[in-house]
Amino acid sequence: MTTVRDELIELRGLRFHYRDWPGPTPDAPVLVLLHGYTGHARSWDRFAQGMCDKYRVLALDQRGHGETGWADPPRYGTLEMVEDLKAFVAALALGRFSLLGLSMGGNVSFAYAGERPSELERLVIVDIAPEIAAQGLERIYSNVTRGDQFDSVEEAVARAREDNTVAPEEMIRDRVVNSMMCTEDGSWTYRYDRALRDPDVPRERLEADEGWSRVANIAVPTLLVRGALSDILDREIADRFCATAPDCQLAEVAGAGHSVPLDKPDGFLEAARGFL
Repeated sequence: MTTVRDELIELRGLRFHYRDWPGPTPDAPVLVLLHGYTGHARSWDRFAQGMCDKYRVLALDQRGHGETGWADPPRYGTLEMVEDLKAFVAALALGRFSLLGLSMGGNVSFAYAGERPSELERLVIVDIAPEIAAQGLERIYSNVTRGDQFDSVEEAVARAREDNTVAPEEMIRDRVVNSMMCTEDGSWTYRYDRALRDPDVPRERLEADEGWSRVANIAVPTLLVRGALSDILDREIADRFCATAPDCQLAEVAGAGHSVPLDKPDGFLEAARGFL
């Protein structure tokens, strides 16, 4: 099993954490992974292990998430995260690389790709588009605004299992265990900025028209991965994405909802690896 390194780097005045799986050779191609809203770099552990025989894999904790610092004031818009990604690419002096983003990370990824950066080689967008199904968005915000204090990590794992009956038990446990931090009173809460849980704090996503404009401007081969049971990415919007991006194909992962890598890790690995 490849040994992963946990690294810290300062970008744009904020401390960022990322995980670095070395590839099979010093000149192995690079794959950068961006997690979703409330997620973290550790959520890619299983997928990265499935890719690092070919790639150097870099999984970034985006601002306000995981072990990366919290922004003050709380700027968590898509374009802020695009600027973070640019700074990350420059700081690590990445040459050609492929980019894969889930949900929020997918928004960042197609917004970044729409600027036609010279370093980008291939792009994978997971279950997101410039337009989002209202029902799924409401579900996500409803989950985030529920109680976020737990007496134990096991209590948090139990809630996650109740919320998701599709994902394998070990995937749910790993995601939750690596999502938690202990507070000063001995209780447990999620390891992401409380501002991200506050519905009154704006998170500036791209307007739909601007998002579609950036999708149309993507200049590299692209794969859109959709969970067949997704309540976030409607099939007709997925088809529009593939028709709008100049060189894009669609892969649907059977039995998966919005969190495709969590729900069906083997199906997701097969789809993404086959394309990359």
